[in-house]
Amino acid sequence: MNHVVFDGVEVYPSKVVCIARNYVEHIKELNNEPPSEMALFIKPNSAISEDLRLPSFGQCHYEGEITFIVKSVRLVGVGFGLDLTLRDVQSKLKEKGLPWEKAKAFDGAAVFSEFVSFDGNIDDLGVELYINGELKQKGDVSLMIHKPLEIFEEAKKYFSFYDYDLLMTGTPKGVGGFSVGDEFIGRILYKGVVLVEKKWVVK
Repeated sequence: MNHVVFDGVEVYPSKVVCIARNYVEHIKELNNEPPSEMALFIKPNSAISEDLRLPSFGQCHYEGEITFIVKSVRLVGVGFGLDLTLRDVQSKLKEKGLPWEKAKAFDGAAVFSEFVSFDGNIDDLGVELYINGELKQKGDVSLMIHKPLEIFEEAKKYFSFYDYDLLMTGTPKGVGGFSVGDEFIGRILYKGVVLVEKKWVVK
């Protein structure tokens, strides 16, 4: 199984639970309709990766997200996550009313920083993504349609959360494509101070 690192220890999530369309400006940039209810989906353990690789198929977009790690059915830690999406594949599937797994759950589609313990005020968390030194995405909990604890409560109605499962909370505006050799820096901030930072060079 694939792992993430939580407080310096390798742990093994069974799955990643994600929410789509959770920032208004991101919905607008993709010309999507605002959802009438939470749109949840899952990435399997096989999608988790420490490396950032450009798939050899499809038009791949990055989506930086505040991500939580679960233990004892509680959000106990936070890290930076990249929800990679094959945008062209997703668009074709959506047009036909088909599931999104091919576009969202492929191998390497969930890339994460280290996770650190967190017991502060979730409302004070923010996210930033820089690519080649340019700020591409910036957001915080105040911009979310559904807040993290609300997402977690809704998700628990449908999915059992095991220790070290992950919860992704949606992406702010600024998503786009990328190339081999690009340098990504993902940050999670707490009250404006960097709490977690991770750098990747696209392979």
